[in-house]
Amino acid sequence: DYYWNEILQLANEYPDQRSLSVDFTDIEKFDRELSKEFLDHPEELIMAAEVALKEIDLPVEKSLEEAHVRVIRIPNRIPIRELRSKHLARFIAIEGMIRKATEVRPRITKAAFECLRCGYITFVDQNSFRFEEPFAGCEGESCGKKGPFKIRIEESTFIDAQKLQIQESPENLKGGSQPQSLEVDSEDDLTGNVTPGDRVIINGILKSRQRTLKDGKSTFYDLVLEANSIEQLDKDYDELEITTEDEEEILELSRDPEIYGKIVSSVAPSIYGYEDIKEALALQLFSGVVKNLPDGSRIRGDIHIMLVGDPGIAKSQLLRYVVKLSPRGVFTSGRSASASGLTAAAVKDDLNDGRWTIEGGALVMADMGIAAVDEMDKMKTEDKSALHEAMEQQTISIAKAGIIATLKSRCALLGAANPKYGRFDRYEGLAEQINMPPALLSRFDLIFVLLDTPDHTLDTKIANHILQSHYAGELFEQREKLPGSHITEDFVEAEMEMIEPVIQPEIMRKYVAYARKNVFPVMEEDARVYLINFYTDLRKTGESKNTPVPVTARQLEALVRLSEASARIRLSNTVTLEDAKTKFLSATIMSPGLTF
Repeated sequence: DYYWNEILQLANEYPDQRSLSVDFTDIEKFDRELSKEFLDHPEELIMAAEVALKEIDLPVEKSLEEAHVRVIRIPNRIPIRELRSKHLARFIAIEGMIRKATEVRPRITKAAFECLRCGYITFVDQNSFRFEEPFAGCEGESCGKKGPFKIRIEESTFIDAQKLQIQESPENLKGGSQPQSLEVDSEDDLTGNVTPGDRVIINGILKSRQRTLKDGKSTFYDLVLEANSIEQLDKDYDELEITTEDEEEILELSRDPEIYGKIVSSVAPSIYGYEDIKEALALQLFSGVVKNLPDGSRIRGDIHIMLVGDPGIAKSQLLRYVVKLSPRGVFTSGRSASASGLTAAAVKDDLNDGRWTIEGGALVMADMGIAAVDEMDKMKTEDKSALHEAMEQQTISIAKAGIIATLKSRCALLGAANPKYGRFDRYEGLAEQINMPPALLSRFDLIFVLLDTPDHTLDTKIANHILQSHYAGELFEQREKLPGSHITEDFVEAEMEMIEPVIQPEIMRKYVAYARKNVFPVMEEDARVYLINFYTDLRKTGESKNTPVPVTARQLEALVRLSEASARIRLSNTVTLEDAKTKFLSATIMSPGLTF
């Protein structure tokens, strides 16, 4: 009644397609008791459903002998760390990120043994743990001997099998805890559909396997999820659910003429000043438009930003705040990150006979998000060279341990570095003071130089802002932790107002997600002419100064990306002349790249 059209479609495409996806909410609509029974005793019911599917009288001359019923959209998702013995043999949904996936290999389900004495073939069903031979002996009428047997591969039945390892998504982790993982067995047409780094929901039956020790069997069991269906979560910012109310609020915000200023002041409000940098970070969150050209090439839309400056001016704070705002942010520090930790490492696989496999590093995990690398100047030279391809082509090519692969790293890079000599010397050239190769610097769209110069008026304002932040924090903590405190909630809120973001982080993330998903601006003619003139003038100024990092076509692309991101902030589908004239372009330009 519910799925006749889908069954006909399956019959048309069978055996290339062998799965009928059933929405769990439809089972609930049909019979509430049945849906409850399904979650408690899934094996019998899935088997019954597949038998029923085979028995349906189809208008085409086909039998759906090996078709499967896949149940999707299970309402109660259980975090991996909350799996308990009560969940055993029940149907559950696990959300997370694929950490490892073995290659797809055939697994024997029914083995055909030929008796070498009489030639009779005995069939033995195989379970997934141990290969079983015919213990009862040959089943031939006049034989009955215990062997010898020879396995007949062509007569045996095989099924495709793959082992996966799913781990908790980094954004759902409690502070300081290691991500927990779970082993998953997938079979038949579920195999080969996911790769490490994919966000998925795996629905299936939780099984257990007894551990074996050297001196016998253990009383402890390991958990394994027998996959029934795999739902791919769209990457990008789609993990955020935007309700109709949220959408109305987002559209209302975009109509505000002050929206640009509001978004900029919602980035790291606890840090005083740095309007230019906060604007750049806001543009980085929104990003330009990714272009896939007819010849197969791809132009990146992500904006890479580099902050260089004296110690103690809140570079790391800015980085951490942006990672928190981004739906898939990864923070790493240069000193503790190696080339393989940033790109990909070859490791011995514990799932699959100890073969070598590739595990994605920080830039792969930050795919479609922002990767923040602090202390970039402390990285080893060979580790920095690993960033070249990841920044421009947004892929990571691997040739390690006999594995040659290309992984995606479509992320924006936000780097922070200190000058070579501890503090910045305003009379020296920029390139000499940053301990980074010019080829890497030219890949950054924006490079900011932050100077810590004493200025009585500014210092007073910064000191007031810092002390106000501390005072508000003290009031909040005392009210929370001391039962007899006389501090009222209103008083705390009033003091917090100065460091409160104009747009709350939750709605800000949704605003960014909405813009990236629904807004694809196109540049107007006058904006294009303006950018061409600006770029050619920039090249002229670069000619005379024999610069170590010249202005290249990359900087023109950077201007385009910034203009597109500016239009996205207003949720506008056209890039106007005003967007092209963002305040970056009126700022003082130095080489390399666009430096402020």
